[in-house]
Amino acid sequence: MSRHRDLPSIERELQKRLTYPYQWGRRQTDAFDQETKFIYQTCRFDEVLRECDRKFISLPNYAEYLNYALNRWYNFWSSVAVERIFCSLPGVKPALNPRDRLVDFSIGDITFDHKTSVFPKNFSHSLSYSQQHPRSLIQWLYENQSQEGRKHLRNRLFIVLNAGDGEHWKLKSEISLLRRAVEHYLSGFSADRLHSFQFQSGSPTLSDIIWVEN
Repeated sequence: MSRHRDLPSIERELQKRLTYPYQWGRRQTDAFDQETKFIYQTCRFDEVLRECDRKFISLPNYAEYLNYALNRWYNFWSSVAVERIFCSLPGVKPALNPRDRLVDFSIGDITFDHKTSVFPKNFSHSLSYSQQHPRSLIQWLYENQSQEGRKHLRNRLFIVLNAGDGEHWKLKSEISLLRRAVEHYLSGFSADRLHSFQFQSGSPTLSDIIWVEN
């Protein structure tokens, strides 16, 4: 199904994932990414299940492949929805090259990638501390996330999720909630308030956090 499927439909499909446990069982790798790249081709959850059966049912580590594929599918289509939310709002333009893994959109003349993450349990500070000192968490996220094909040190907006019941990952399917958070953030957006880092020689890296809680 097309990546241009409407947001309510994507939200309904993502929420079908919630009845299955969210567990990786292994680190993300390029090899497993290659085996599960079919997740990009369909938005329908039932079709992903059928493709997992077709490719992996005879393998002794079927459950490992199934969990990996379902997680990648869920994260990817949530990311597609968030990107579409950004690009639908005033002042935001989609990337000129849709295949550019470093740029999803621009706000004014500043290009950004975006990434949605749950509040990391391995971070050494509390949620409250992180909300008051976001630079510390941003630096940790750059240093510790996306170690495979998505790793880069360019401009990025992080959407950080925290659910009161501890099921943070489920918020990735709450597209309406994510839209409200993005709209609120952009309504007060100022380039002067972005956090600037010198991760590499050349231009600085600009970043910020959009908090989403329920």
